[in-house]
Amino acid sequence: MNDKLLVETAVLAGEIMLVSGAEIYRVENTIDHILRKAGRNTAEAIVFSTGIFASLNDPAIEAITVARRVTVRSTNLNRVYLVNDVSRMLCEDRMTVEEAYRRLKEIQDSVQYGRRLKDIGVMGVAVFFTLLLGGGARDCLAAAVTGISLAAAMEVSARIRLNDFCANGLCAFLIAVTTLFMGQWLMPGIKSDIIIIGAIMPLVPGVIFTTAIRDTLNGDYASGTARIMEAVVIALAVAAGVGAGMGLFQWMTGGLSW
Repeated sequence: MNDKLLVETAVLAGEIMLVSGAEIYRVENTIDHILRKAGRNTAEAIVFSTGIFASLNDPAIEAITVARRVTVRSTNLNRVYLVNDVSRMLCEDRMTVEEAYRRLKEIQDSVQYGRRLKDIGVMGVAVFFTLLLGGGARDCLAAAVTGISLAAAMEVSARIRLNDFCANGLCAFLIAVTTLFMGQWLMPGIKSDIIIIGAIMPLVPGVIFTTAIRDTLNGDYASGTARIMEAVVIALAVAAGVGAGMGLFQWMTGGLSW
């Protein structure tokens, strides 16, 4: 067995899972299972929210250590499931290391949903949360327009590579300005407050916060704390963006109430 390729396969599996929002203990467990396939004396994996360290050592071989920096994070539980499936097949000898590495590369490069479908999803979240919060037909229509502006802002932020704080702040700012503009001039009488609340739901870091709590309860305090701080920063960015949008609108309209 090619030990170097096995370590690279294990680290790639861990990287995909970490980027996709998996818990730290799950990432470490997957890497450990793959490394043990080599049958060496020492197989260790240390995972943080921003990096992976994996090592394979034995008197019969030269030590192999791989470190991988992880800077991009998202939520994609389907990729976590696919990587787990590859890991199980490899550990049960139903797949070779070469096949596993190739399959992981395919998972890493795959695009589950197209950009337009994601935009429709963002708009749908805004509409249906507005409906859930008691909005009527006109409110849902306004939420759809706000959702479109949010999707456009998210796409622009991704293209110009804004950091998370600025991207979420910009998106929340546009949500507030768009909603208040429609409520003041285009669609008077709409419930601007529930529309704004419904539209910011795609930005709310609920999954990140839940994963942070699970990491903390599993004893991964460093990663748990880092993810809690990430959730707090995102929440502050959203709050600051909405507040700035409302403040700017009030200033531009001379203090008119919405």
